[in-house]
Amino acid sequence: MEPHRIVSREEWIAAQRAHLAHEKACTRARDELNRQRLALPWVKVDKTYTFDTQQGSQTLAELFDGRSQLLVYHFMFGPDWEEGCPGCSFGMDHTDGALQHLEHHDVSFVAVSRAPLAKLEAFRKRMGWKFRWVSSAQSDFNYDYNVSYTDEQMKAGKVFYNFDVQDFECDEMHGLSAFYKDENGTVYHTFSRYARGGEPMIGTYAFLDVAPKGRNETNNMMDWMRHHDRYEDDGRQQKASAPEGGSCCSEMSRGK
Repeated sequence: MEPHRIVSREEWIAAQRAHLAHEKACTRARDELNRQRLALPWVKVDKTYTFDTQQGSQTLAELFDGRSQLLVYHFMFGPDWEEGCPGCSFGMDHTDGALQHLEHHDVSFVAVSRAPLAKLEAFRKRMGWKFRWVSSAQSDFNYDYNVSYTDEQMKAGKVFYNFDVQDFECDEMHGLSAFYKDENGTVYHTFSRYARGGEPMIGTYAFLDVAPKGRNETNNMMDWMRHHDRYEDDGRQQKASAPEGGSCCSEMSRGK
C-alpha cells in the first residue's frame, strides 16, 4: 500500500469535495448509460428451451413464473464439476436479499447451469441459497447464449464471448441475460452482460471500493475470494484458506 499524504482537515475537505464532483459526474453518466440500455433493440426467442427444475421440466417462458420480466444468471457449473465456480458463488451470495424486492417489482430471477439438477440442489443447500437454480443440460441454451462451448469450439481455440471472438480459456463462462414476455406469451431477449459487467450486482465490491485499501487484489479476485464456507474464522475476522480444487477460470477477472 502506497503511503498517503497527511493533511489538515481543511485540505482533506477540499480534496473530498473535488472527488465528489467526479463521483457525481459518474452517477450522471451511469444514469445516461441506463437510459441507453433500456432503448436497445430486442430479439425474439424463436427456439424452445427446456430446463430441469424442482417442478419438473419447464420451458424458458415458464421460468417467468407469472411475471413479465426474467433475469437469468449464467452460473459456471459444468456437468462434470464437483462444485460451482467460486466467483459465481461470490456473486450469488448477494442475490437472495434482492429476491423479494425483484419479485414484487415484476421481475423473476433464476440461475442456470449445465450441471445435473441434483448437483445444483446439493450445492445450493450447502451454500444456504434460496434462489431458483435450474439445469440446462438437456438443451442448447448455454451454447446459444455463448457461455458454454462445444468440443469443436474448444479445439479451435477461439470462442465468442462478451460480444467478441476471444481466445478459449474455459468450457463454462458466466454472465447475466434479461428476457421479457409479452401478453401473448412471446419471449424476447433484451440484454446480456458478461465478464466484469456483473460487478454492479456485487455489494461486497461497493463496500471494498470505499475501504482504505480498496479491493486489495494482488492479481485478480480469485487470489483472495473463496466459497463462503471455506474462509477460516479466527474469531476476529475472516481469513481465506487455500482453495480446495475449485472449478473456475481466469476469465472471471478479465476486463469488460
